[in-house]
Amino acid sequence: MRLIASTWTWSAKAARTMADLTFRADLSDLEADFDVIAEDALTAVRPSAQAGAQVLYEEVLLRVPMSPNGHWFYGTAAKKAPPGQKRQFAYWFESGSLRRSIYQAYSKDHSGPALATYHISWRQADAPYAFMVEFGTATAPAHPFLRPAWDAKNVAAAEAMWAKFRELMKGAMS
Repeated sequence: MRLIASTWTWSAKAARTMADLTFRADLSDLEADFDVIAEDALTAVRPSAQAGAQVLYEEVLLRVPMSPNGHWFYGTAAKKAPPGQKRQFAYWFESGSLRRSIYQAYSKDHSGPALATYHISWRQADAPYAFMVEFGTATAPAHPFLRPAWDAKNVAAAEAMWAKFRELMKGAMS
């Protein structure tokens, strides 16, 4: 913003003295600055959201239960198999397969210019039993890892997001 002393006049008329000082504010530079700040803020949205998602992703990885040995997963086909043939329809999973199936991904479908969405979940094809681990079944207790990770780190994730946003906006605001 520039302040410009545009005119200075003085006159003496009919025994009266008059002085006039006029200031004009030119905000055109400020408007351009706001445009740059808004553009930088939109650019900072996605990396800021990723910083928060990273905190949650790392906590999920710490909380995913992992058996010391591999295991068989008996899906619907195995349950419908004739007696003695269940193993033919079962899938073998190495220890740590659930942990390896955890991912974080940017969602174009749920994001926009001022909104960035990241999903943290498991790949169903790599760990089809993950839902049963997280929520349990009628015969097996739940061993949740997603919700406890959120409960433990959602504040830290928000702080990481805002810290990244401030870091990226520091140059625009100076």
